[in-house]
Amino acid sequence: MSRWPLWAVLASGEPAWLERRAYDALGLEKGEEGEDGPPFEVCLGHGRYHGLVGYNPIDVGAEIQIAKELSLEGNEPVYSIERANDPWTVMSWRKGTPDVLERDPESLSNSLGCALPGGDKSPNRAERRPLRKAALVEGVRAHEALRVLEEDAGEPLTPGRYRLEDTPRGLLISSGTGDIGFADITVSERIPRATIYAVIASPDLEEFIVTVRRGGEGIEEFAQPPNELPRLPVVGDIKGGKSPERILAALGIPAEWFRNE
Repeated sequence: MSRWPLWAVLASGEPAWLERRAYDALGLEKGEEGEDGPPFEVCLGHGRYHGLVGYNPIDVGAEIQIAKELSLEGNEPVYSIERANDPWTVMSWRKGTPDVLERDPESLSNSLGCALPGGDKSPNRAERRPLRKAALVEGVRAHEALRVLEEDAGEPLTPGRYRLEDTPRGLLISSGTGDIGFADITVSERIPRATIYAVIASPDLEEFIVTVRRGGEGIEEFAQPPNELPRLPVVGDIKGGKSPERILAALGIPAEWFRNE
């Protein structure tokens, strides 16, 4: 897996306290993360600010949960950075309220005295390969998924936030932004009968991960290239497909959805 972090949180405070509060925000106990392993690493800064960085594309979105909670406990702004999708998202949080910033992640982190790992190797916007996510949900119809997603959000979803399409193979979930966030996990938790195939891929499909979920839990994983430390039992095919193209065809997910256009 790439050592270029896909997300980060930059906050002021004692590193051990930041780490503990971040675990609390994610509802986890340190050392009891399960097969997924630690969701983030602590990146020590040279001043008041320190970083929490994550490398697994499946954990993208955790930065929002962590930054929101940390911002409620101090007076200095907390910054969240998401670099998995196009465009990058950098936000400043104060008392639980975000504000989108037009800042480059490296320049922001450097200005706070907390350089992100791999900064000198980070691809620029023209060269990088943003990861996108889509899912096939078996056993659930679009209206059921919409209901549980709106219940989880606590309000009606804005038009275009998700594309929910009933197909002969099942429900396809995608987004015009390329990021469905935790929609697949929410549906899996709220509708345990569903079997979900969540696909995260780069535009050229050279990075390709499929996580199979039931009852809110990942049960197996296909990855290309293979993960050195897989989080879940590894399978060699998904629905008989052994390459990204054949797997997408078997799931009925268009490869075009992952292209950076």
